[in-house]
Amino acid sequence: MTSAKIPAFLWFAIFLAALARVSQAAPPAEPSFVFPTTGVRTSPEAVLLAIDDASLPLKRNLCFYLSKPTVRIDPVLTPNRANPDAPDFLSTHFYGTVLFDQGKYRMWYYACHRGQNPDWSPALKAQAANWKDEIIPGPLCYAESDDGLTWRKPDLGQLLFKGSRHHNALDLPSALTGDACVVKDDDPDPSRRYKLAFWTHHDPWNYPTMRIATSPDGLVWKAAPRPPIRAFLEHASFYRHNGLYIVNSQAFMLGEGGRDRGRQGVAWISPDFDHWLQEPAESFALPAVAQLKRDEVHLGVGAASFGNVAVGLYCIWHNDPDFGKISGDFGLLVSNDGIAFREPVKGHVFLKSTDSPSPAVGDRTYPTILCQANGIVNVGDETRIYHSRWRNAGWPLTGDRVLDYYDEVALATLPRDRWGALGLAPRQTEGSVWSAPVVLPQDCRVELNADGADQMTVEIADERFGLLSDYAEGQSGRPVQGGGLACEVQWPKGSLKPLAGRTVRFRIHMKSAGDKTPRLYAVYLKAAR
Repeated sequence: MTSAKIPAFLWFAIFLAALARVSQAAPPAEPSFVFPTTGVRTSPEAVLLAIDDASLPLKRNLCFYLSKPTVRIDPVLTPNRANPDAPDFLSTHFYGTVLFDQGKYRMWYYACHRGQNPDWSPALKAQAANWKDEIIPGPLCYAESDDGLTWRKPDLGQLLFKGSRHHNALDLPSALTGDACVVKDDDPDPSRRYKLAFWTHHDPWNYPTMRIATSPDGLVWKAAPRPPIRAFLEHASFYRHNGLYIVNSQAFMLGEGGRDRGRQGVAWISPDFDHWLQEPAESFALPAVAQLKRDEVHLGVGAASFGNVAVGLYCIWHNDPDFGKISGDFGLLVSNDGIAFREPVKGHVFLKSTDSPSPAVGDRTYPTILCQANGIVNVGDETRIYHSRWRNAGWPLTGDRVLDYYDEVALATLPRDRWGALGLAPRQTEGSVWSAPVVLPQDCRVELNADGADQMTVEIADERFGLLSDYAEGQSGRPVQGGGLACEVQWPKGSLKPLAGRTVRFRIHMKSAGDKTPRLYAVYLKAAR
């Protein structure tokens, strides 16, 4: 068998096209920080959170002081109860996403409506026929805001829903949908700049799973033709961390010897978004308890990536044989690889459902289940925690009780990155903490997110804890501000350029001064541009 010879000019054209693709896909590398102990590379900034005991592992005379977020009493988004034909007539579940994008806040959320949509195609009607309850999950919806507090539901004109296209629902090829988790990344193909992982049921299997879609603008979506993972999958979040796409979901994981463990958190992984591993990793699990009245991990971890660290919330699902008695609080988690999460303080409740309660219905009060997703957003000096408060009126519901089913989007806030602090333990007057080893770029600066920063000094050592004389002891770095979210540290030696390419550790000392109590929330390593 012979093959036709390709002319030389065509080979040259092919070479140029390939070179263009490589150039497009591989922009010049940014200066980055590398953490040998975790295998994570990040640019142009690394964040060493006080709650991250892998980044700040060695401590003396210090302890954690975890923060309590401030909860906005009023919701930021509610169902459209004025219109029974609205896609979000019953609920606005925040198993969704908030991004600060294009100078505004953008939200994708999971609505619920009452009664099936008569305008579905025959294929979607066939899917929906398998769902026997009056409360219908979906469609996914979209909202916008200038300040993240007051939201508008734009008329997208996409989906024919109960006789109208004048609403904010997205048109997707599934009748039963939820979990609107969106990532915007630097994909060189602009038609794939936004990526969506959403929940679907009876599409194509008789259990919940995940489908994926891409979009140039976050509004018009092209779904992949089939689910990428053949498994039961209900997810809380979707994020990109250390070069991997990760979906964090709940699963009914088996324990030792096949024992029942109830709902637990698992992570599903993809290198490129299109192809997903069929083997999940345990992401976070609570101790197994034999009886049904127990705590479980509901829908996995709602996580956000901050380069070298991911912070997440999980719903502590207080399970009960009587569904109407179930409530859910938030626990706080941290991870370095974005897959395996841990509690900074085991068993700590970060936010109680009673601190962000769903509204009563007349004289009827119901338990609240807090819902976490892609809702952790850093904007300016604030960390925002969008979540929802699901009014658990029981399940299933029929007749007028259907109207008691409700969920609204809520907001809790912290000063930026102040999830918790390291501070002097009671009766201690001085203490210190070592960082994990990190390889520095060509030049960088160090900032502290701290109260009482003027009571702190910073030394630099090699990876084996040998202090570097130009940056330690009498030559230690000192913050130039007394406290704040970004207190720059300066060394008498000046620039850290001589440490380019070296693996170093940072050692932060703190001392009490009168009634002033130092608190360290984060250390920022920022590459010079």
